[in-house]
Amino acid sequence: MPLSPQYRWLETHAQADRGLLQCCLPSEFLRQAAQLATGPKIGVAVSGGGDSIALLHLIARAAPHFGLTAEAATINHHLRPEAAEEAAFVADVASGLGLAHQTLNWNAHPETGNLMQAAGQARLDLLATWAKARGIATVFLGHTADDQAETFLMGLSRASGIDGLTGMRPSFEHAGVQFWRPLLQTGRASLRDFLTRHSLPWCEDPSNQDDRYTRVRIRKALPDLAALGITLSALRETISNLTDVQDMLRHSLAEGFARFGTEEAGSLNLARADFAASPAELQRRLFVSAARWISGNRHPPRAETVSQSLTEALRGRGSTFGGCLIRVTAQNIRIFREPQAAQARQAWQPGMIWDHRWKISGPARPGLEVRALTAAGLAQVRDWRDSGLRRDAVIVSPGLWQGERLIAAPLLPQFAHEWCADLYPSFGSFILSH
Repeated sequence: MPLSPQYRWLETHAQADRGLLQCCLPSEFLRQAAQLATGPKIGVAVSGGGDSIALLHLIARAAPHFGLTAEAATINHHLRPEAAEEAAFVADVASGLGLAHQTLNWNAHPETGNLMQAAGQARLDLLATWAKARGIATVFLGHTADDQAETFLMGLSRASGIDGLTGMRPSFEHAGVQFWRPLLQTGRASLRDFLTRHSLPWCEDPSNQDDRYTRVRIRKALPDLAALGITLSALRETISNLTDVQDMLRHSLAEGFARFGTEEAGSLNLARADFAASPAELQRRLFVSAARWISGNRHPPRAETVSQSLTEALRGRGSTFGGCLIRVTAQNIRIFREPQAAQARQAWQPGMIWDHRWKISGPARPGLEVRALTAAGLAQVRDWRDSGLRRDAVIVSPGLWQGERLIAAPLLPQFAHEWCADLYPSFGSFILSH
């Protein structure tokens, strides 16, 4: 098949490299970047392992042909002694390619809970913050077809529903930054062949051989599965088929919410009778989507927690789950941000995103802090009820503070002053993109 004009430059490269070079900057990304005018800078998250190092080299070769400048970032989670040395290695590779590099450190390890889940959330938060500070609209991640197959099999081992069997999304948005996984159709062996062919070194993470991890055990079992016909290609096709079904479910959910639900100041209002009459799977999916949208968590709440809160709501009783507060009346089920969960404090800067989803804009003014309005802030706003907003929604909305003095409440017209806050994204958009 002849190359499209935008990929003609590949003719100057060896045949063995052409497919990989074309994959690393997919045409879908290039079309989107052109339409959105996202700028000439892209980012690459690089751990030092073979997959991400290969992606870094591939993008460094391909980006200039599209007028793009690449930068790299490495996360040091401070969980392994080798991590600092690996970050230094990536910095040297990036420097040799003429690319800027920055090491991002995560030291806020939780004392309880799922450490790996917290690390994954922190990784995206750090990359998004880095990207915005560097004027980068898109960050590329080095996940491969092998990672996709392992994720599918891990879901299968846990008897997951369809959402646990559709693998990783090729692209997604987090904190106002677009993330792409261009190598999900590329096998790890092809990337290692590329590195070996060009004598390019990479780091080996010793934990990749540790059988205590489910992913490692599955990775070692893949060759045996291939002998039974369960190959990377077959798994890719299965994931693709399931993704089509998942997309249909997302559209059904969006249509259902449009029939019996509304947004109000970051909270959700569901017509109780219509919601109760909808299919059980739609009810469950809506609660899961609501929890993720409101809390900003990457992962859904535990299935038993969702089931319990849903049962309580249908019986007319409120509850809390996944960072959400549920209130039930005779006519409505309302889902708000749980006040204790909305504790994030951030120094004010124009265009920032607070509590994962509020995009706040206004004048530059030093010394201000953004945090939840709270009951204490509401007490400083006269006639706030004139806004028509419910108290449960308002107290968890963003406020601009100077010490204990409330300077502005962007959602309250009489006290917004020069600031405004917009949801990013809306719940309807979130359903379709997650």
